[in-house]
Amino acid sequence: MAIRDATDVFSEWALKNRDEGMESGHANSVNDMLNLAIPKLKTSFSAIDVGCGNGWVCRKLETLETCHKVVGVDGSKEMIVKAKAKGSGDFHLANLPSWKPLDKFDLIHSMEFLYYLQDPLEMLKIFFEEWLMPGGILVAGIDHYRENKDSLDWPDALNVKMATFSESEWKRGMLNAGFIDVEMHRAGVKEGFVGTLVMLGKKL
Repeated sequence: MAIRDATDVFSEWALKNRDEGMESGHANSVNDMLNLAIPKLKTSFSAIDVGCGNGWVCRKLETLETCHKVVGVDGSKEMIVKAKAKGSGDFHLANLPSWKPLDKFDLIHSMEFLYYLQDPLEMLKIFFEEWLMPGGILVAGIDHYRENKDSLDWPDALNVKMATFSESEWKRGMLNAGFIDVEMHRAGVKEGFVGTLVMLGKKL
């Protein structure tokens, strides 16, 4: 059977309302990620959520008085349809890394996106060089990584290509991309779950 495009899988999930389960399932990790990143930003900041799904993180960011601009981007048509239906945010249907935002951002947030890319470490460089403002922060979370043994069969189970890196490989990728003050965390840890691997870095 041919390898499936992850964006097709997520469009199917959106049509089955599985995006709502993804939202609730990732909420604790995302809350931890934003609590790590936002205090490092200037008082008023712009943000983009990469792999925004139905736009729930964008809507969360919009409630913050300090966030003056929020953009969401996703490669799944049905997820973007849902995002636009649920709010009035600035959402874009696009495939990465070919798509580029018009402006740079103070905060790049991404949850469960990077490992679906052909070359996720190159995407870290693109984020750093082309998407992020000086002084900006990237915070990205992934549940599929080598230390999370329960996630290692996901590529076969979904028939989707995934990049499987260790925590140390992701950290080296952040440093090689140019980020400083790189931090690695585990978010949303609970019984039976080793946690979302969170990488956070700053652009000088």
